[in-house]
Amino acid sequence: QVQLVESGGGSVQPGGSLRLSCAVSRNGIWINAMGWYRQAPGKQRELVATILPDGNTNYADFCLGRFTISTDNAKNTVYLQMNSLKPEDTADYYCNAKNNIRNYWGQGTQVTVSS
Repeated sequence: QVQLVESGGGSVQPGGSLRLSCAVSRNGIWINAMGWYRQAPGKQRELVATILPDGNTNYADFCLGRFTISTDNAKNTVYLQMNSLKPEDTADYYCNAKNNIRNYWGQGTQVTVSS
């Protein structure tokens, strides 16, 4: 079983920054990709960014140039650096790991952007 534990959420003013972390326990399971998703109240969960084992990344249009996904393999951690945050970035952010069999999800961390 893959276990994902997010941290780093919180409240920030518009224009501020947050860094989300996802501690990954693979338990010997191969992962094809890691990613971050978010779900705002009343909305469907949506992709934010993904990163492959070779380092290739993919971002949703709404966060291009503002968010950066990265990994620290030595620490088994995936990060999401979020800059220039906007009120519309308010959501629960979820860490995701996937392989050819299934998706794994963390419990989520809340991000609130408000003045």
